[in-house]
Amino acid sequence: MKLKISTMVLGAVMVASPVLADLVMPSMTYRTGPYAVGGIPLADGYADYFSMINARDGGIGGVPVKVLECETAYNTEKGVECYESTKGEGALVYQPFSTGITYQLIPKATADGIPVHSMGYGRTSAANGKVFSNVFNYPTNYWDAASVAVTHLLDINGGDIKGKKVALVYHNSAYGKEPIRTLEELAKKHGFELSLLAVDHPGQEQKSQWLQIRRERPDYVLMWGWGVMNQVAIQEAANIRFPMENFIGVWWSGAEADVIPAGDGSNGYKALAMNGVGTDYPIFDDIQKYVVDAGNAAGAGDQIGTVLYNRTIYAGFLAHMAILKAQEMHGVVDITPEMMRDGMENLEITAEMMAANGLAGFGPEFKVSCENHGGPGIGAVQQWDSSTGKWSLISEFKASDKSIIDPLIAEDSMAYAAENNIEERCN
Repeated sequence: MKLKISTMVLGAVMVASPVLADLVMPSMTYRTGPYAVGGIPLADGYADYFSMINARDGGIGGVPVKVLECETAYNTEKGVECYESTKGEGALVYQPFSTGITYQLIPKATADGIPVHSMGYGRTSAANGKVFSNVFNYPTNYWDAASVAVTHLLDINGGDIKGKKVALVYHNSAYGKEPIRTLEELAKKHGFELSLLAVDHPGQEQKSQWLQIRRERPDYVLMWGWGVMNQVAIQEAANIRFPMENFIGVWWSGAEADVIPAGDGSNGYKALAMNGVGTDYPIFDDIQKYVVDAGNAAGAGDQIGTVLYNRTIYAGFLAHMAILKAQEMHGVVDITPEMMRDGMENLEITAEMMAANGLAGFGPEFKVSCENHGGPGIGAVQQWDSSTGKWSLISEFKASDKSIIDPLIAEDSMAYAAENNIEERCN
């Protein structure tokens, strides 16, 4: 079963528009540079998803999808250049996979009427659709992640972490700093002691931070890392024999490339997850048949089923469903960026929808609205088993503490609105 817009709508549109342009999906890649270890599987998954849709379904609503790659090397300035050079190609939505680039694109894309989807990254307060009309970060964000991590600590400590020491090892950038305010508020609520350890780009030198951890002996370490920083941190943790089951990374610090270099030393390491792991989903059979076996894989074909490859399969699926929604809402298949924004703002992901697209149980059900561009704010915990070389989900998807998150989102978004003379919408 595949989701389609009605044949009546399609027929009417085809009469009016006999020649259809491609649905253009820019892909801000970083296959090169210090963060390529994460950028390659992200780029491969996004490209392979739409290659599969084109080969299997003939596109979306009968319109082929064109993935337009532009290399950023995870550099913010290059990311902005990519945006400027591709926005005129009919770009429907940007997914930068970089918090730094996302911050720069928020005012630009909003002015240009193009939506941005920063799924689980970027500016957290963009979840407030009243202020950020063109930015979406469903189904979850960094502040949700911080809360889910603390919820996990509560779960494994009988609901009480008062007096526990928690250290945050973070990338010294806008990305790495995102969870700090939330963790500070959660520390007040639950009575744990929070220490902050910044790691400068790209993260290869962390001796002093881990010597401090060995000296201060925190009960738990959380990590907001990316690229080589993750590998180095996990190896340093293993070197000082820090208990891996007490070391928890955000969802950008929990890929195969992060843990494999440390060998058995990484066994038991945990990370947050926003989607399913592995290849036990029917969609991967279609990717194998229509993309890999056909010789059209974006890369070497060795990333399929890995954490970050799966992340952009999920991102592609959510964009696909938003395109269908936009086509349905507007009665045309050759949609504009403005129509895509409408599709994203009215998106509803159901269990039936995921199952129909070969992704049953891969992520949560959720609805987007004018007011809420962030979705439900959920996360699960995954754990690495070095003996099998696999990640496994060890928790259910759980919601964040909205009593902490929602006031922070309101405060930050309203400050942004005041600074930029933005009037609230959705009234």
